[in-house]
Amino acid sequence: MSPAGQSRAVAPLRAPDPRWAPLRPTDPALVDQLVGALKLPRSLCSILVARGLEDVDAAKRFLRPRLGHLTDPAALADGSIAAGRISRAIRGGETILVHGDYDVDGISAAALLTRCLRGYGGEVVPFVPHRLRDGYDFSGAGLDAARQVGATLIVTVDCGTVAHQAVAEATQAGIDVVVTDHHTVGDRLPDAVAVVNPQRADCSYPDKNLCGAGVAYRVAELVAREMEKTSSAAGRTDLSELLDLVALATIADLVPLVGENRVLAHYGLRRMAASRWPGLRALLRVSDVAPASVTSGQVGFRVAPRINAAGRVGESADALRLLLTESEEEAGVLAQRLDALNAERRDEDRRTLDEALEDLGRRFDPDTDYGVVLSGADWHPGVIGIVASRVVERIHRPVVMIAMDGAMGRGSARSIPGFHLYDALAECSEHLERFGGHRQAAGMDVPSDRLEAFEVAFNEVARTRLEGEDLRPTLTPDADLVVTDADLDLVHWLSYLGPHGIGNPGPLFRIAGVELEGVRVVGERHLKATLRQGTGRLNAIGFGLAERHPPETLTTGRYDILVRLERNDWRGRASVQAKLVDLRLSSS
Repeated sequence: MSPAGQSRAVAPLRAPDPRWAPLRPTDPALVDQLVGALKLPRSLCSILVARGLEDVDAAKRFLRPRLGHLTDPAALADGSIAAGRISRAIRGGETILVHGDYDVDGISAAALLTRCLRGYGGEVVPFVPHRLRDGYDFSGAGLDAARQVGATLIVTVDCGTVAHQAVAEATQAGIDVVVTDHHTVGDRLPDAVAVVNPQRADCSYPDKNLCGAGVAYRVAELVAREMEKTSSAAGRTDLSELLDLVALATIADLVPLVGENRVLAHYGLRRMAASRWPGLRALLRVSDVAPASVTSGQVGFRVAPRINAAGRVGESADALRLLLTESEEEAGVLAQRLDALNAERRDEDRRTLDEALEDLGRRFDPDTDYGVVLSGADWHPGVIGIVASRVVERIHRPVVMIAMDGAMGRGSARSIPGFHLYDALAECSEHLERFGGHRQAAGMDVPSDRLEAFEVAFNEVARTRLEGEDLRPTLTPDADLVVTDADLDLVHWLSYLGPHGIGNPGPLFRIAGVELEGVRVVGERHLKATLRQGTGRLNAIGFGLAERHPPETLTTGRYDILVRLERNDWRGRASVQAKLVDLRLSSS
């Protein structure tokens, strides 16, 4: 972008029009094979084949995920070493500090490992850092907390892979450290007793996409094996009761919902429907989510933001207390507090987004700015990650938001498909005090006197790694559909493809040659219409589409549309609703 001191007229910002990729290729013979073997709708079988599930056994395994499909956790490098040290600490009555992070993943991971170890009689003190006072990752604040409680073992969850100094200082102080994490590994590992991270180059664990809580859960399984080898183990932990916390973290952390993550999220959502934990039940209530029918979308957009709000504009320790309390009364109070913080966070989000978009409108040049860096002196470090995501939605470029505070800025970045943030930041590391993260999200500290140089370097890295088509969102339809086939039975069978998220989006259908009836705007930016194709009718809503497709431009002609199907329950009556993703004049 133009240097911060230079400006030009504010330009309207609108997300680039998406590119429609060709329909996913499918072999009709393979679809026929699945239809015959599984006795399922052809539309569903077409999607399975389009997504690479061509074999009958592979399709069955996908449609019916089992915990038994998970890899033996002993395949995690250092996993058995970590479990052995933790088990010795439990048996020896040592105080263990479980050190999490201040986001949903880190808080959930800390809660589940604390519950697991306490279930076996462990003396466990959970700790999560304060975003503003302590910063991210395992640092001096966590070490001080361990010293204060007399801990002889620190177990990190969702952090620690690049905490070389803190691990070294703990070791010098006579405190062992076990790291469990999922973030990108640097050029060396910290000198800990064990570093359990599937991202390690020497780790044979096949699924590299686990979130921090997923790694912690697998380590908990290894601890359970160790503890149950002896009859002297006090108590027993039912690990299946912790799966709701794993699902919460997995969905919130935006890791791909494929492979083992999908299995864990599937069973965790089922466990969430009857969670043992008063805090999670209270959180569902204030989020207006019915436990019996909770979805990944509701967890991601309603439940998780309330936990994140504690770490962003309040005390992350409150969210951890909520997930650990056994008191219904305390759970209700804490859930209400997080709900209020979330409302405060939304106000701060809107203010920061308005300022960021105004600045971007003056400085952004779509022809030269491939990677965007924005900074503000009065931005709250707790909301810049969310705002960065909103800016990415507007311009479809990797975005870094930096909250400046005197000589140092704290940044948060979000990416687009095809651009690995951690690797990009590594190339700019000479301008950063420190950084960490993974492909889609990252954090960093930027000295104020290096800000402009970092902005230039980040944009240059993006220019070398991204091409023109990368700068447009791509929509890839799974299958063709006719309106008359869009019924509740199909929606029921489609639910077996979930839970949905990154890497496993909801099925996207292409419907050709529809007419639009009753086109109108609802809310401020949403497009509502009835889709007519022959004798078929289908209600549709396109969130945010009215800005790009004003109703007055959609009065005549036939359209090809991309939709996702969902069940709509209204006043006791169920119907199918199409979520309109995009449309264009029909080519036929």
